[in-house]
Amino acid sequence: MQADFTGRDGVVKVTSGYTGGTTNNPTYEQVSGGATGHAESIEVMYDPTKITYEKLLEIHWDNIDPTDKGGQFADRGTQYRTAIFYLNDTQHNAAEASKKAIGAKLKQPVYTEITAAGTFYPAEEYHQDYYKKNPVHYNAYKYGSGRVERLKELWEN
Repeated sequence: MQADFTGRDGVVKVTSGYTGGTTNNPTYEQVSGGATGHAESIEVMYDPTKITYEKLLEIHWDNIDPTDKGGQFADRGTQYRTAIFYLNDTQHNAAEASKKAIGAKLKQPVYTEITAAGTFYPAEEYHQDYYKKNPVHYNAYKYGSGRVERLKELWEN
């Protein structure tokens, strides 16, 4: 998801990390093992005079499969669940409205959780900008996991 938000006009910074769980300062190994309760996530810092929260929600939806409650693409488990972590009531209401609209559009259940943001833990440095540092592996996963095909199937109708 970091690649999908980075470089957008108004997006100031995108950080890979973990949130939504109970373990303090989790490592990638702990989170990917599934026992921390955290989801792999990103933190998006943005300039609201250049991009709206609603536009950020659109970018989010366009890059996930909200109908998959078991993870995302080849990644399985709650650590790969789709989620929107909001900071205030305005974001909460916008996220809920967008989820309802997506459900109506897809005519399927939407399993993306919408939860108050807790502590965000940045991932280790080798995970930051992974798509830039490891483009061959990143693209092999992007296409090999079925992500590209599934997103086309969901959103290009």
